Amino acid sequence: MSVDGVAVVGVGIHRFGRIEGVSGRGMGAHAVREALADAGLAWEDVQCAFGGSYSSGDADSLVSDLGLTGVPFVNVANGCGTGGSALLAARNAILSGQCDTAVAVGFDKHPPGAFNEDPANLGLGAWYGQTGMMLTTQFFAMKIQRYMSEYGISHATLSRVAAKAFRNGSLNPYAWRRRPLSVEQIAAAPMINYPLTQYMFCSPGEGAVALVLTRADRAGDFPAPPVYLRAVEFRSRRFGSFEVYSPWLSPQRAEGPTVEAARAAFEAAGIGPEEIDVAQVQDTESGAEIMHMAETGLCAHGEQEQLIAQGATEIGGRLPVNTDGGVLANGEPIGASGLRQVHEVVLQLRGSAGRRQVPSGPRTGFTHVYGAPGISVCTVLSR
Repeated sequence: MSVDGVAVVGVGIHRFGRIEGVSGRGMGAHAVREALADAGLAWEDVQCAFGGSYSSGDADSLVSDLGLTGVPFVNVANGCGTGGSALLAARNAILSGQCDTAVAVGFDKHPPGAFNEDPANLGLGAWYGQTGMMLTTQFFAMKIQRYMSEYGISHATLSRVAAKAFRNGSLNPYAWRRRPLSVEQIAAAPMINYPLTQYMFCSPGEGAVALVLTRADRAGDFPAPPVYLRAVEFRSRRFGSFEVYSPWLSPQRAEGPTVEAARAAFEAAGIGPEEIDVAQVQDTESGAEIMHMAETGLCAHGEQEQLIAQGATEIGGRLPVNTDGGVLANGEPIGASGLRQVHEVVLQLRGSAGRRQVPSGPRTGFTHVYGAPGISVCTVLSR
């Protein structure tokens, strides 16, 4: 690792799910304290911080819990990409010389039910919500229908992805949904938007994750084995891509932000997708995991059907995907999701993921988060 790189030297998490009596901010403070303890640091040692929350207030309010040290703390808001954006900002602060040690944190405590988004926040008229178009389940269903038709993906594969998520979640003490479900139970669940049933979707939830970052040349000064952040890349949508909350579909087609962010991340890291040992990709619903596997370059379009049927994406498979259960098992507290993925990869590369540990000592990892109205953040990490 070059001396101008960045390493993750501390990770912390508050369990995901529904937690009575703990505020979103309280979860965020818990995650930061865990990450600092993991790094052997105190809050006073942090030179800058970046964080975000969608429904639990400004992240910089955490200083009231952690300590009024005068640390520069920047609030980040970028939908489901909030955590990844906070990580990008923290990394850039270190690379620019602004600080040597930074914290990235994300947390949320969403009420039960669907996200209650305002069309005006996305530059859309009130009519978009009044006609029911704000229901994102429709977008995901339409996108996977087209993809299944084009690449021969079966309904059974949708169920297999969700079943894997709940199996992996059952091994994860931080996950929300920890009861395995069979392929048959998932397929027979109530249909939400064809072809996606109830258990093929994630739910808004609660949780928090924090990471401590430092200059790579200082990584050996910390107690935990360092994991190097080889690349973080962010992209937004182009004209012609098929994205959530779009009121129309262009007749011309363009690659989505996931494709471009992943390509840029692999190029910046000098590591190819074929070299990845463990991956976390956005699985807002089970079809998203299937599509994102190919959009990120981890496999070819249409190859997912066979890979998933053969168990290649299982914890012990050739390409383990969403080893912690993804958002299907963890739920989606918006501010925390992108950082949860990195937290999981760090544990895997350290060899400390417990019952869900990928065998044979993984050395490289990849994460991908997707958010409305068409943004994507990808990271590449290595030991």
